[in-house]
Amino acid sequence: MLFQDRREAGSSLARELSSFKGKADLIVLGIPRGGVVVGHEIAKALDAPLDVYITRKIGAPHNPELAIGAVASDGTLLIDHQLVRRLGVSQDYVDQESERQKQEITRRVAEYRGDRPGLELAGKAVILVDDGVATGATTLATVRAIKSQQPSELILAVPVGPQDSIESLRQEVDQLVCLHAPEVFWAVGAFYNVFDQTSDEEVKTLLKAARGRTD
Repeated sequence: MLFQDRREAGSSLARELSSFKGKADLIVLGIPRGGVVVGHEIAKALDAPLDVYITRKIGAPHNPELAIGAVASDGTLLIDHQLVRRLGVSQDYVDQESERQKQEITRRVAEYRGDRPGLELAGKAVILVDDGVATGATTLATVRAIKSQQPSELILAVPVGPQDSIESLRQEVDQLVCLHAPEVFWAVGAFYNVFDQTSDEEVKTLLKAARGRTD
C-alpha cells in the first residue's frame, strides 16, 4: 500500500504540481470515475476548473479487465492489434464492444454534465488525471484525443503505474508526473488502502463543488 485513498493520492500529486497554481488557462480533466476524485484534489489546490474526459476500456472476451483497446468521447479508437490477434478476438466483437462503450460514454456525458457543454481545450494547459495506470491503453486513447484538440500543453498526472507503461506514456505528453512507477506491478488497487468503487453521484457532487469554486 502506498496511498490511503484517492483523495490522499490527489493531494500528493497536487504538491508535485504546485508550480501550475495561478497559471492562466489551466484546466484539470479527470478520467471517470476514480480519476475525478484524484483530479478534484488537484483542481482545488491549484484553483483550476475541473471537468471530465470520458474514455472507456474495450475489454477482452471473458476477461473484461484485460484491455484490448479503448475508445474516447470524441470517437478516437485505439486497438491493440497484436493482443487482439494473440487472443483470437473477432472483428465483430471489437466492433460491437466499441459501439457499446460509445453508448456508455454518451450516457455518462449526459449523467455528469447534463446540458452543460464541455470545457474548450484549444490553447489551454491541460492536466489529465487518473487514479492509476495499468496497461495504459485507456490513458493513451485519452491523451491522443485531447492532443487532437490542440491544447497549449498537456500534462499527465497519475499516482501509480507500471514502469514500462509510464515510460511509454511519457513520450506522448509534454510532462508526466507519476508518484510511483514500480517494475513489479499487479493492479492499481494494490497501491491503495481504500480503493472502493466511485459512484456516479460522487462524480457529480465533485464536479458541482468544483464549479462552485470557479464560476
